[in-house]
Amino acid sequence: MKLRSTLGACLGAVTLVLSMTGSAQAAEGYFHYKYVDGWGQERVVTLHDPQSGHCINLHAVGDDDEVPGYGPHNQTDTPVTVYLGASCKGASWRLKANGNPAKDTLEVRSVRFGDPVK
Repeated sequence: MKLRSTLGACLGAVTLVLSMTGSAQAAEGYFHYKYVDGWGQERVVTLHDPQSGHCINLHAVGDDDEVPGYGPHNQTDTPVTVYLGASCKGASWRLKANGNPAKDTLEVRSVRFGDPVK
């Protein structure tokens, strides 16, 4: 009877671990964007292995009252949708995985890695 209980507990633990890894997936690699700070200096922000499937309001530009970031560069293994508005709203563009840098005229405030929400 102990073997059955132990085997059941092990299978339950494996199932739990596998279900958790699916919900916390991350795009592997780097995503960069630029912005101009309050002193007029251009800054580059890098997201390392960003979480997939969730809207990310970007640091220093992720509010509709702020000047947007620009020039996004997706060096992750996952496509990304970049949004001009905060909270993944407004005009959007899709950047492919491991793509070239976008032009500095492409503005961004929020992003979502993985499949776009319909």
